[in-house]
Amino acid sequence: MTEFLGYIGALFIGIILGITGGGGSILTVPVLVYVLHYNPITATAYSLFIVGTTSGFGTIQNFKNKLVVPKTALLFAIPSVIGVYITRKFIVPRIPDTVFYFGSLQLSKETFLMLLFAVVMFMAAFSMLKKQKEIVVVDVKKKSQFLVMVQLFFVGILIGLIGAGGGFLIIPALLKLAQLPMKKAIGTSLLIITINSLIGFTGDLQNMVIDWPFLLSFTAVSVVGIFIGLYIQKFINEKYLKQVFGVFVLIMSCVILYRELFS
Repeated sequence: MTEFLGYIGALFIGIILGITGGGGSILTVPVLVYVLHYNPITATAYSLFIVGTTSGFGTIQNFKNKLVVPKTALLFAIPSVIGVYITRKFIVPRIPDTVFYFGSLQLSKETFLMLLFAVVMFMAAFSMLKKQKEIVVVDVKKKSQFLVMVQLFFVGILIGLIGAGGGFLIIPALLKLAQLPMKKAIGTSLLIITINSLIGFTGDLQNMVIDWPFLLSFTAVSVVGIFIGLYIQKFINEKYLKQVFGVFVLIMSCVILYRELFS
């Protein structure tokens, strides 16, 4: 029954990825940790592969529909993918098993990563639920390109730590800096997520033993979901969906915080 629920979760991960261009990735780690009982370190690594592969299939479909801007995707992906790879290859393995002690209390590496994940979920939910102001377009020439690259590098580090694709961080950047319309921002973000996630995952290959039969089957179900999501996207009210999903992510972040701190 647990495994069945896990695969249902995989389907929904793909569906939401297809509709929103990134939101589904934030569900992958909770499904792997709380439904399928994987260690958070393993879950964040598997999440990168699942999200990256699923987003790759979505990107192919978006290419056919001319909703991807490859030049912009590569420009945004290069600094962030460096951050993701360095994090998975060098930083995560070197985080101590006990991050710090506070009297008789101690914060383990696994709990630290899940708390960080919950905080990012909460911020993403807040971003989705707040009233959207008109997007302020930023001229990249006026804003230091070096500063933009540094920001994207740190986005990559965050993606590497929490194992999410980072679409909720990438899409606003594409809207503001690259001046892309929403549909192209979603399509282009899937290509960036694909590059970030799969190259980031290679940083884990030498650090852990991968359960390939499970990972490939889970990913296959998620890929089915993204094609369903891309089809649904044509008919759904995007604003309404964003609000519903934002409430769900907010609830999930609170559940994770409660489980990690009080159970």
